[in-house]
Amino acid sequence: MRSLARLPKAHLHLHLEGAMRPATLAELADERGEQIPDSSRGRSFEDFTSSYRVAARLVREGPRENLLRLVREVVEDAAADGAVWVEPHFNPLTYETDPDAALDVMDLVIDEGRRTAAGLGIGFGLLVFARRNADPAEGVEAARLAARRAGTGVVAFGLAGDEARNAPEPFAETFAIARGAGLISAPHAGELAGPDSVRAALDVLGARRIAHGARAVEDPDLLVRLAAEGVVLDVCPTSNVALGVVKSLSAHPLPLLLNAGVRCTLNADDPLLFGPGVLEEYETARTVFSLTDPQLAAMARTSVEASGAPRALVEEAITDIGDWLDTSDRATTPPVQGASRLPHT
Repeated sequence: MRSLARLPKAHLHLHLEGAMRPATLAELADERGEQIPDSSRGRSFEDFTSSYRVAARLVREGPRENLLRLVREVVEDAAADGAVWVEPHFNPLTYETDPDAALDVMDLVIDEGRRTAAGLGIGFGLLVFARRNADPAEGVEAARLAARRAGTGVVAFGLAGDEARNAPEPFAETFAIARGAGLISAPHAGELAGPDSVRAALDVLGARRIAHGARAVEDPDLLVRLAAEGVVLDVCPTSNVALGVVKSLSAHPLPLLLNAGVRCTLNADDPLLFGPGVLEEYETARTVFSLTDPQLAAMARTSVEASGAPRALVEEAITDIGDWLDTSDRATTPPVQGASRLPHT
């Protein structure tokens, strides 16, 4: 059986603070004398976002070295999972409200991410996002900051938060700025709201990638459109189960999306809260969804093609994915490039 750790892949739907190692969270909480939030008790989007906010606060209120450590560890974990490109989601305005100070924070993340990635032989780009539950003016400022680093560290722009409560229309200007700077439009949709939220992301925000998008399966006409337009869904199966988007992994619509010709990628979303990293999501796709190695390789290829990675990296990864398919490699997991994700405690 081919090792999925050796399959080159891009990790595109990963929230930076939500990808913190559990051991790091425990250490940061202990330093401040705080209790570790127990995300295992969460059953709603609000429960999980509450836990996320605690983890993020421990980074934001601490020394900048905490943020740099987080970036290093996220990149190391991506490399250990066989990612050749990692594209974390990040909003610098949650660290500094002054735009110039926020730009300095974003530059720290970009520089540390690129440096760590280069040392591991992989690539790093940032997806800056706006917050649905914040003033749309903040989204405009986030887009302007992202545009200032377009092509020099920032590659995509997103919109995070509960799409069932916050329509995308107020963020049309925000995404026009981001697209005008050449950034990939990759908002959240089709998770907590149904197909209409996906359609709105396409029509209002010009989305080329959709973070989640699993509920597009509820509308056959939308599936036809997604397939025809080549829109990519950055799917997170375990997260979808944890948040009740689907009842179980076996009921997840990923196989149906693929059968409809929709381009999909596999992602972890928030490993700190939900557990698996991107490698485990690929393993789940093989064991639970019974996807074949050619199907897994096709998703890996989609992930690098739909990423903001440089053309040379994309072309090399595509070649290596072909080589992975051409071999009957029975080797187990390759030597770890970075520190592996520790289990939850």
